[in-house]
Amino acid sequence: MPYLKLAYASPAAVATADLAATLTGLTVDLLGKKRELTVVAIEPLPVSGWFVGGAALEAGESGAVLEIRITEGTNTKAQKAAFIRAAFDALATALPRLNPASYVTLHEPPADAWGYSGKTQEYRFIRSQIL
Repeated sequence: MPYLKLAYASPAAVATADLAATLTGLTVDLLGKKRELTVVAIEPLPVSGWFVGGAALEAGESGAVLEIRITEGTNTKAQKAAFIRAAFDALATALPRLNPASYVTLHEPPADAWGYSGKTQEYRFIRSQIL
């Protein structure tokens, strides 16, 4: 049940539906998450409001921050590293001249601290166990 939030600034038009589909695919393929529970929110920001090191982006440059939430302990370090590499590459493909100070961050809340449809991931895990 991952949630991805992408904030970006780009001087060019971005095919956000295609980018959302790409990020969803990477989440499914590299992190083993369920496609039907993967949510992607994309927020375009003005280039004039994006700064790196206190300086505005150079002409024609883009910037991005992608945050993803996945349940703590459900993925290995290798899986997370592969996702970060692939997600950055996807952003670099979609956004012209992506500034290297563009980030992909995985947040891992504990299973008892988040959920969907009003039930925590911890509840779902316990409920799935044969006791």
